[in-house]
Amino acid sequence: MSDSTANKHVAVFPFPFGTHVVPILNLVLKLSQVTPNCLFSFIGTHKSNALHFPKPHNPHNIKHYSINDGIPYEGHPLANHPIEKVNFFLKTGPENLRKGIQMAEEDTKKKVTCIISDAFVPCSLVVAQTLNVPWIAFWPPMSCTLSLYFYIDVIRKKFADCDENASFDLLPGLPKMRLQDIPHDLLFAGEKKTVFSRTLVSLGEVLPQAKAVVINFFEELDPPLFIKDVRSKLQSMLYVVPVRFPILTVADPSGCLSWLDSNTSRTVAYVSFGTVVTPPAHEIVAVAEALEESGFPFVWSLKENITGLLPDGFVQRTITRGKVVPWVPQTQLLAHDSVGVFVTHCGSNSVTESLSSGVPMICRPFFGDQMVGARVIEDVWGIGKIIEGRVFTKNGLIRSLNLILVQKEGKKIRDNALKVKNSVESASKPEGISTTHFKTLVKVISSS
Repeated sequence: MSDSTANKHVAVFPFPFGTHVVPILNLVLKLSQVTPNCLFSFIGTHKSNALHFPKPHNPHNIKHYSINDGIPYEGHPLANHPIEKVNFFLKTGPENLRKGIQMAEEDTKKKVTCIISDAFVPCSLVVAQTLNVPWIAFWPPMSCTLSLYFYIDVIRKKFADCDENASFDLLPGLPKMRLQDIPHDLLFAGEKKTVFSRTLVSLGEVLPQAKAVVINFFEELDPPLFIKDVRSKLQSMLYVVPVRFPILTVADPSGCLSWLDSNTSRTVAYVSFGTVVTPPAHEIVAVAEALEESGFPFVWSLKENITGLLPDGFVQRTITRGKVVPWVPQTQLLAHDSVGVFVTHCGSNSVTESLSSGVPMICRPFFGDQMVGARVIEDVWGIGKIIEGRVFTKNGLIRSLNLILVQKEGKKIRDNALKVKNSVESASKPEGISTTHFKTLVKVISSS
């Protein structure tokens, strides 16, 4: 494969927000290993690159370049607003991306021959068209959310006057959903008319123009009818198993992994809402009260700046059977035999890691693709439950913990989680579908 990509130069545009950067960077790292003669220029914002390229230990064929984040000036009042930061970046459009390519070409003395971009940076298609090079879109959210972008106009027209509890069964291969499952910026984009919402609505028209759409998931887990429908709308749909580059020495400053060794198999509740989500104060309190009253051992990864919301004395009262820490090595923690359930916001990276470890989930989605992910976890794979009312209450979380960790009724959920783990392991083998699709991706790059 390396000979066919000799002298090729691939520009990579991540979506520099949330947890989008990690999966596309992992894909590029994998590509760089099998195509050592191909050059990859990773073009991100200054802040994103500083976070993901902190040390000069990158493969020789990956270089990173920094472009403007679009914020008009330092100290702008909206500079830290979650959606406005995205709007500022997207407003810069193709011109900003072209500046990144210009930097990469001048530095490497090689013309860009292909563009790989996060699908949420669709203006990169315009750049690819201008350069007359293939555009490959990378889809980091859960694969099942793709359907929404092809059917959103139908959903919006049909349910324009309905409340969020209205249900619909319009997405081939996927379960019945409610309007509250749809990302708010997508459902009400016409009213909000932000740059981000317009970008989301455009994806249904933009993605079919990609030479290939790379899905960061396992084809073996997606419903066949869903795959058939979405594949019929795209030039090429390639499933590449999410890459996890293992760290030889796992940093575990709080000693969570060694602490888990002292617990019985499948008894510990792990609680985490990722790096972006911060639940409301009353829900933090409800989670703490449920963990304390339930009696289950637990590990709670909680940001230091919100530990002050915990009930007085909670940490001291639960110290013999629980740990509240600011960070854990999540992949390794979920793979530990003592972890029996994951209380999660349903971010795509967290879901993938839970699937890979066979750990059932209690789902409290907050925004974006998390709602659809939670619906699929409960109704397609049967490996978890959405929290009652989609809001944490003490009694609701206790009931969910008991269901999955103890009750006979939850045995099917636990068994399904282990079946999914086996499917994931099969998908990751050399003879799996992903291997073939990855080779196809390399051919697309090499033929540019």
